[in-house]
Amino acid sequence: MGRPFRNLKGRQRTRQLAVAIYKLTSASPLASDFGLRDQLRRAAVSVCRNIAEVDTRQGAREIIQFFCIAKGSLAEVSTPLDVARKVFPGTATAISPLLLDCDEIPAMLQSLINHRRE
Repeated sequence: MGRPFRNLKGRQRTRQLAVAIYKLTSASPLASDFGLRDQLRRAAVSVCRNIAEVDTRQGAREIIQFFCIAKGSLAEVSTPLDVARKVFPGTATAISPLLLDCDEIPAMLQSLINHRRE
């Protein structure tokens, strides 16, 4: 049996976001800010992990719960990204597209939630 969560566009976008976060925090001033770096990495992976968890759930209520948790984790990504953009102005160009993802992906997840509620 396949793993449907891997095919979700929102899951693919969150995986790309997590990879971008890892790259950003490895090669920028963020690499030396261990607290901010680690928080960003954990939160970005949490988004992917919660969407992956959906694949193991059967009931709509549980599935919605994990999509909602993933949306919350996206907020945990966007907040430190916004702080980093202000603290390390040289990273603004790299961070801005990631913040855009943090704004767009919740709408994708909300669409999945709405579909499950039908």
